[in-house]
Amino acid sequence: MSALGKALVVFGVVAVVIGLALWFGGRWFGWLGKLPGDIRIEGDKGGFYFPVVTCIVISVVATIVLSLIRRFFGN
Repeated sequence: MSALGKALVVFGVVAVVIGLALWFGGRWFGWLGKLPGDIRIEGDKGGFYFPVVTCIVISVVATIVLSLIRRFFGN
């Protein structure tokens, strides 16, 4: 049960750090959502936006972080 507690604390700390970085560090993450390959279609009455490349980047980063956490806590 202590491993579950450690994992919850780590996930909580990571979530807080990411949240603070996005909140206060807008200039550092200003490129997020504006990468080449993100689909943006704008018209007179509205628009459509789908961040394809941004989703891929976030997925790769999350996979690496979760892999490191899994190795750290062992399986």
